[in-house]
Amino acid sequence: MIARLTLTVIPEPELEFANSERSEYAKDGLFLFGPTEDAGKPKSLRFGVIGTSEGIRYFHDWANSIRGYIPAYDATKAHHFAFPGFEATFGTVFPEKPLATLTVKKSEIDLAVRLVHAYERVRTTVQIYANELIRHNREEDEHPDFWFVVIPEIVYKRCRKESTVPFPDRIQGQQTTSMHQAKRLLTSPDLFADVNQAAELYLFENNFHNQLKAVLLGKTVVQVVRETTLAPDMPANINDYGFRIRNVQDDATIAWNLCTTAFFKAQGKPWKIADVRPGVCYVGIVFKKVDMDAHDGNACCGAQLFLNSGDGLVFKGAVGPWYSETDREFHLKDGKARELMETVISAYTRSHGSPPIEVFIHGRARFSREEWTEFQEAIPSGTKLTGIRISNGNDLKLFRLGKHPPLRGTFYKVHERLGYLWTRGFIPRLATYPGWEVPNPVSVRVDWGEADIQHVAKDIMALTKVNFNACLFGDGLPVTLRFADAVGEILTAAPDITDAPLPFRYYI
Repeated sequence: MIARLTLTVIPEPELEFANSERSEYAKDGLFLFGPTEDAGKPKSLRFGVIGTSEGIRYFHDWANSIRGYIPAYDATKAHHFAFPGFEATFGTVFPEKPLATLTVKKSEIDLAVRLVHAYERVRTTVQIYANELIRHNREEDEHPDFWFVVIPEIVYKRCRKESTVPFPDRIQGQQTTSMHQAKRLLTSPDLFADVNQAAELYLFENNFHNQLKAVLLGKTVVQVVRETTLAPDMPANINDYGFRIRNVQDDATIAWNLCTTAFFKAQGKPWKIADVRPGVCYVGIVFKKVDMDAHDGNACCGAQLFLNSGDGLVFKGAVGPWYSETDREFHLKDGKARELMETVISAYTRSHGSPPIEVFIHGRARFSREEWTEFQEAIPSGTKLTGIRISNGNDLKLFRLGKHPPLRGTFYKVHERLGYLWTRGFIPRLATYPGWEVPNPVSVRVDWGEADIQHVAKDIMALTKVNFNACLFGDGLPVTLRFADAVGEILTAAPDITDAPLPFRYYI
């Protein structure tokens, strides 16, 4: 006899906006009520712009457009939404003139992106932007809350991992040290300083986006944006047949996404989760293998702390042998799990005046007994601790009759400590499923501690709605894990990154 599945649907979590008004959809709430009321809400956006003269011109044209109304791409479709204008949406002025404008030379960029050595190419290109931003912070009195970093498409194409330069465009730079030689030199330095300095180039990740954010951590917040996003019909994005080389979202959707993250990076709070229990915080554990390390199992660990307001802090932990080739999993040991959690609890206590009432730790793998014991040792006696494993539920598929997949929020409770949650699926408000294939659920397990699996699933659903890097209905993963890989990449993209906690806006 085939067991009958009992499915429930978790109601779509609501978000809170100005005057405590509520809506399940961020765009509805911002359009009708405006962002949540907060003392830190900026009256006028304090931002700077850095780019080539052409990129700055593209930015100003785009900025003029988002100050006014941008119609929906298709007004007959519920998932297409007009953009009312920046001030009408956020109650904050988007000034015509940035607080600061820095121009980088296109000729320097064109030369840097032709360098044949990948690490030298990315490092040189990053320095063109980073040096100007650092110089401005050092020499000028006016410091923007964040910077729009506008990059030509050639930077995106040639300054990522696996990117190459076409043979006719290649030029030889100064780097001759190989990665193998550099790895040896970093553990056994040479007598000559210039040889050691050449090896240090490999300590920087050959990814423009990650490396730029890493070298600017604690100095300034940046939003990297491609010229083709701001001006998709620019000549450089049109091929010989008159079609765009790169497809982008429609103008209104781009405005919603970029303006939401701009407001957040200017220290505004677009929305927060409604009905979250007071004193509850969520912690996501981050790991990233360190490529340039003598020990192949060495990795950097970190933690992301999130509250119902969407506020987040990122903590960098120790580098150590956390990765096991046998289990293909990351696990902390030797007291490092306790140290990391003590740092998180201390930061929460400083911010709120008292320790949290309840802490949920989210991870992609089951926490080991050693990790769990150390987490418990770091938690105050009055704080409840629960360890949750969230992973892809690829072992289960759910099909239904009709044209649409299962509803977002569908939940299958296997037993008291395991369930499958469809964070992706058909969304009635949008009258569509924003995907191409039958959606997979996420597997939710209460591995340590005690918690109602249904309540855990509700919290996860709510945490899929606080991605301020865009303006979506909901993500496929909770924010505690959604950016885990990206945060890990930035934490290891440059050497000597401070371990002081930094706000989440530095990373996204």
